[in-house]
Amino acid sequence: MLINQVSQATGLTKKAIEYYTIEGLISPLVLENGYRDFSEKDIEVLNKISVLRKLDISVEEIKTILSDKSNTALQAISVRKELNLQRESAKNAILGKLSSGESYSKISEELQVIEKSKTITEKLLETFPGYWGRFICLHFARFLNEPVKTESQQAAYETIITFLDNTPPITLPEDLQEYLNEGTKDIGTEQIIEIVENTHRAMENPDAFLSEKKDVIEQYLAFKQSEDYKQSPAYRTMGLMKQFNSTSGYYDIFIPALKQLSSSYSEYCSQMEIANEKLLAQYPEIEKMTLPDKSNSPK
Repeated sequence: MLINQVSQATGLTKKAIEYYTIEGLISPLVLENGYRDFSEKDIEVLNKISVLRKLDISVEEIKTILSDKSNTALQAISVRKELNLQRESAKNAILGKLSSGESYSKISEELQVIEKSKTITEKLLETFPGYWGRFICLHFARFLNEPVKTESQQAAYETIITFLDNTPPITLPEDLQEYLNEGTKDIGTEQIIEIVENTHRAMENPDAFLSEKKDVIEQYLAFKQSEDYKQSPAYRTMGLMKQFNSTSGYYDIFIPALKQLSSSYSEYCSQMEIANEKLLAQYPEIEKMTLPDKSNSPK
């Protein structure tokens, strides 16, 4: 198919098609007369590109998406866009303050909070794989909204950045990576946000949660102690992630630094300790459960 036909089939301009060809997103066959012959596969890719560009996804991001068969890249971009929307909303509010006479120094301080939050969440997505990275990013993002006012907070921020910069990405065995991708492929950003919100509400009122979810909790605990679970890919995956957290400094460096940086996160951890004590009081037969940030995955 020649470029004029491709333009009609995709709704893209010839200039856009030529650009995507130069960028290597498609590779049409070059005929002896110099014309390019676009295949049905090229048309399919161009239609995908058209959709993604309308969603304001960059060409570089599209390259990653097209080379990713598991859709994890697209899922990570969805998280980034959600956090970007939150940041843009915060910036609009700041702009309103500025127009109402707020001092530029105060505005600068609020903008630094936004930038520091972006830096940490981006590095979390890079460090932790797939669903775990998306979950952990959205989980911690809500605690990264406080200004850095003290030397200890600044030191904590620098500790977090150093930890994330020097921590190699987690590499799971291929079978477990496929298991994780397959099991979480239908869990979108909105669903993760809902899970995070429900968890936080449960921590605010653990008595009500334990009462309302009694049957669910008992089924979950029974499954976690079953041989079926211990022989499952989920058990192996959680074990490797827990081992990574123990050896990488996640527990001993990242979590204490985040508590120092964010008073809201420190308060959250205190709530988790209370909830943990109530759980143990109701289910003394199980081993003591650690804070969610010290479990197999953050809650």
